[in-house]
Amino acid sequence: MTAWRQLVEIARKDLRLEARSGEALLVTTPFGAVALLFVPLAVGTDTPLLRGIGPGLYWVVVLLFGLLVTLRTSAVDTPPQIALLRLCGVHSVVRLAGRAAASALLLLAFELLLVPVAVALYDPAPHGWPWLLVVLPLVAAGLGLLGTLAGALAQGLDGRTTLGPVLVLPLAVPLLLGATQAPAAAALGHAPWPWLLLMLTVDLIAALALLLGAPHLEEVA
Repeated sequence: MTAWRQLVEIARKDLRLEARSGEALLVTTPFGAVALLFVPLAVGTDTPLLRGIGPGLYWVVVLLFGLLVTLRTSAVDTPPQIALLRLCGVHSVVRLAGRAAASALLLLAFELLLVPVAVALYDPAPHGWPWLLVVLPLVAAGLGLLGTLAGALAQGLDGRTTLGPVLVLPLAVPLLLGATQAPAAAALGHAPWPWLLLMLTVDLIAALALLLGAPHLEEVA
């Protein structure tokens, strides 16, 4: 079996586990929607204010609750499972890359499910929306990679769900900036490419870190 086929099978395994548990989409998504609802309840029906802060709040919720998706309990391999994958010839890079791919797909679904909620609650201006077709996958891929690395680093620790966000949040700040500023720049008639390049750079650095660090993380696990 090729490395690519192994990666796909590991991603499918993670997605099947998520389909059974519903931890990411059936639990985290409703909480994310409620978080988006709290701000209109707090500030009232000030439509211009809500329209202005809506896109930023959407991405903050995606970032914070998206970490719960990447650090879900179904995304943890026990030492016996890791040993079995080694015996099957699955390289540590392939194992973590498959996990990151599954997390990215779940994050993309999470983002898409929250979009209509944000539109209904905040009624944001439609300018620059086509760029979301690029921004959403870039953010999902970046968070998936960063969350997978943090989860592998904190694996086996009692405070995994606490340490993971602490590790990821500072590194995900460029993703937040790029996601909010790219559509805003396009809406003002400016080129959003610098912000898209910023997000792509974060994704590539995270992918390189996974490629170089996966063997060492597996030894620690």
